[in-house]
Amino acid sequence: MLISRKGFLQLGAIGAASLAAPRLARAADPIKVGALFPLSGGTAVQGQHVCEAIGIAASMVNDTGGVMGRKVEVIRRDDESTPAVGVSRANELIGEGVSVIIEGWNSPVTLAIQTVIARAGVLDITAISKADQILTGGGNPLAIRLNSSNAQDGQVIADHLKATGAKRIAFLTQNDAYGNGAQAAIEGMLKANGHTYEKVAEERFPFTQVDFRVALTSIRGSNADAVVAINANEGSGLPALLRQARQMRLKGELVTAVGTVAPSVISVAGDAANGIVGADIYFPKVEPFASNPVNQDFVRRGEEKISYTPDKFMALGAASLQVWATAANELKTLDREKLGAHIRNGAFKGTIFGDVAFKDGQLGSSHHLFTVKDGKIEVRA
Repeated sequence: MLISRKGFLQLGAIGAASLAAPRLARAADPIKVGALFPLSGGTAVQGQHVCEAIGIAASMVNDTGGVMGRKVEVIRRDDESTPAVGVSRANELIGEGVSVIIEGWNSPVTLAIQTVIARAGVLDITAISKADQILTGGGNPLAIRLNSSNAQDGQVIADHLKATGAKRIAFLTQNDAYGNGAQAAIEGMLKANGHTYEKVAEERFPFTQVDFRVALTSIRGSNADAVVAINANEGSGLPALLRQARQMRLKGELVTAVGTVAPSVISVAGDAANGIVGADIYFPKVEPFASNPVNQDFVRRGEEKISYTPDKFMALGAASLQVWATAANELKTLDREKLGAHIRNGAFKGTIFGDVAFKDGQLGSSHHLFTVKDGKIEVRA
């Protein structure tokens, strides 16, 4: 069959259009965001809630135009609270072509995956894990974290212990990068505050432990004025610790590490949670958050979607996506180096936490002490 010159040109135009079409489709495809948290095991509920919150934040961003005009799609993976599994799942997300990975419930998992994500040229934002090495260890020169650091947390707990005049202090500490760092920060701040105290007991345990009776027996015999419990296993470990401490009539004030007492912990622990002291950086319906319209929208969406009032962990996951999306829209790029440098010392308005600012990768935070009374968190003035 003969083809005229005009027909040949037309076919050429069609061919060129067919080659160009996939490029246009790719440009219009959603931008993929990885969410890497424990979705099974003792902290499954909390990890699932955080992933739901990241999805809610994606919807909020999409409702206002998305990122550079493109929709955001969240892809979830389960790190199983295990470093080796976390590395494998991070590689899966990298293979999916995600532009950023929001991760971090357990510090050992975060520390294991940092280098893997950085080498792949993907931006890594740690939402929750607290170990100091996350920002200082060198695994990721562009490390970003939203949750408060051990140093920030140590100051507020040390201030409380000094204010109450606790002289005999016992520690029940999770034996990993997070727990040991948290205890070191509290003790360092106690010394910096000039508070003289005696460490009358010190018990350490693995993240998965749920039977604390032997350790609590030792601590009870120490006659401590205050017992500092550092346990990030909010799904099973911390509620079990609180119940067992109540059953054994543990003496002294029970002070929990910052950010470990979510409403879900109180729900599982029941009456055993009453009387404990803690501190945190976010309360969904307490000022300055209650009057923040962005937070109000986030809380409303969370309650409608999962019938649960968002907690601090959910807010951190959602705010991580908000900050990344804002930075990408400001710079009009998904480039890891540019976005990482911009966020690490940047300031951002209109987040769930209000107007926020980072310094060397760490989000600035304001802490509030609270007690648990009648199964509810009561923030202290």
